[in-house]
Amino acid sequence: MTFTDRYLKSLKGQPKTQDIREGRGFGIRVFPSGEKTFFYRFHFEGKKRYMNLGRYDDVSLKEARDEHAKAVKLVEKGVDPIEAKQLEATQRQQMPTIKELYNEYMSRHSRPNKKERTWKEDERTFEKNILPFWENRKADSISRRDVTILIDRILDRGAPVAANNTFERVRQLFNFAVERGTLEHTPCFKMKMPSPKIPRDRHLNENEIATFWKQLKPAGMTEEIKRCLKLVLVTGQRPGEVIGLHSDEINDKWWTIPAERSKNGKPHTIYLSNMALELIGNKKGFIFESPRPIKPAEPDGESTPKPMDENALAKAVRNNIPTNCCNDCSRCKEEDCRKDNVPISEKNKLGVAFFRPHDLRRTCATHMAAMGFTDEVIDAVLNHVKKGVIRTYNLHRYDREKQLALEAWERKLLSLTEEASTQNKVLQMARKRA
Repeated sequence: MTFTDRYLKSLKGQPKTQDIREGRGFGIRVFPSGEKTFFYRFHFEGKKRYMNLGRYDDVSLKEARDEHAKAVKLVEKGVDPIEAKQLEATQRQQMPTIKELYNEYMSRHSRPNKKERTWKEDERTFEKNILPFWENRKADSISRRDVTILIDRILDRGAPVAANNTFERVRQLFNFAVERGTLEHTPCFKMKMPSPKIPRDRHLNENEIATFWKQLKPAGMTEEIKRCLKLVLVTGQRPGEVIGLHSDEINDKWWTIPAERSKNGKPHTIYLSNMALELIGNKKGFIFESPRPIKPAEPDGESTPKPMDENALAKAVRNNIPTNCCNDCSRCKEEDCRKDNVPISEKNKLGVAFFRPHDLRRTCATHMAAMGFTDEVIDAVLNHVKKGVIRTYNLHRYDREKQLALEAWERKLLSLTEEASTQNKVLQMARKRA
């Protein structure tokens, strides 16, 4: 007999339980109540065994046949399918949820091995883009399709960079699970980055630098953030490294970013021009201190100061320049923005096309190149890692060259900003006295 759904539905409950077999131990049990359950009868190590394959309707005929086929293969290999199923159920109960796996990943890998800025970005990405959708899912239930749906949701809101960052965190999470034996396979295997990485080339030209510097004064942001943005431009350093500046890192006219704060894990020295020193001021502790210190663990303990969050710079820029604003309403791609009749001076308070704080670093490097400084010197200023054999053999620190480049950049900035006339006179008088 070969079972069909029509035949199975026609079976009615009898006074006694009926076992009807199709073949190879596969059958269906019909109870007096009319309930029907698939089963597999087999012999294992000389004993008769009965395996429940699921209740009909909860399990389709095809699914029951598939489970039967798997059980037959296990018996042929000398494995008891009932014990194998029980073991699988136990492992399933022990399988962590995505939230539990995330907590383990953060405590055992991300926080101990990554810089604070990076593990905080891990934390932010998981809590915003991953956990709201997966936190109660078992780790082994996530499929490639689940990953694709998660990433497509981010791409659909027009955030390709966030999609790439989220995918990278998902891949790291599952690689961690495989390394620790929690999972046998990662659903991200052979999956590509969802969006091609397009290197940014945005930098401010001379007119934009002058406008930006002038418009910062009335801009809607704190004085600390204004000074911090200027210092990124003046020194060419990463926004996260600038915002974490501490007075202990400054020695006369040199600023040393410690290894634990630099991106490449090595200490980096930067010459501080007069303009940079003026922006830093004489404050002790964190130069750009957060108004919200770290709360003490004990009720009567003291709060611990901390620097402002790096995202504060980006948020301040977005609050004063709409994202992707070209600063020309006639060329604006956003129809609603183009037709809202709001003057551009009210929408774009910094008076230049949209930029990110990191673009100020690129601005510094671009203008240094235009002034004739070599790539080696610019890389030394920016703390870029040397590549190839030069990384091994060229150990020169370029301190003198960095000083010359940053002094030249200071003169360039002074000539572009409205402070040029006053500060140039001061510098000229200082040189004459010297």
